[in-house]
Amino acid sequence: MSRVGKEPIVVPEKVDVKIAGQDVTVKGPGGQLAFNVPSVIKVEQKEKALVFSVADASDPKAGAMFGMSRTRVANLVLGVTQGFSKNIEIHGLGFKAQLQGQKLVLALGLSHPVEFPVPEGIKIDIDKKATKLTIKGIDKELVGETAAQIRSLKKPEPYKGVGIRYEGERIHRKAGKTAAGAGK
Repeated sequence: MSRVGKEPIVVPEKVDVKIAGQDVTVKGPGGQLAFNVPSVIKVEQKEKALVFSVADASDPKAGAMFGMSRTRVANLVLGVTQGFSKNIEIHGLGFKAQLQGQKLVLALGLSHPVEFPVPEGIKIDIDKKATKLTIKGIDKELVGETAAQIRSLKKPEPYKGVGIRYEGERIHRKAGKTAAGAGK
């Protein structure tokens, strides 16, 4: 059994949790999120905490779903109270980003600007130099997926290190060709 799954989730005062069968709906100051808990997991609300347990211990998937379900619901509670953010850096000569309505327009050294539609529920902040993006939202999965999609538009390349990367991401650099062996 998962040690993570055994921990109860403390529900803050500002958050309202509704459990209808296997559907858990969390409503708070940031918004409203929902998650459908797998049928092998049982969720109960006891006072100001959510407690998870395994409904069918004979199912081999129950142990795997136990910790995951608890973590997903904990992320819902954290999302509607604090929200999540992911930082992205753009490296390269002339590489920059700007917002035009609900579209993120990126100059990535291509012959044309790359347009990325910003999903509903995501807010993107850009710094003054237009090279650092902060992706914010209440849904942790959506924030991470949006950051990954933006990064995939121009992954950092290993020779010069230009491209889009997460803040603090280390790029393993490769040595380029050398002229020492030429002409032999």
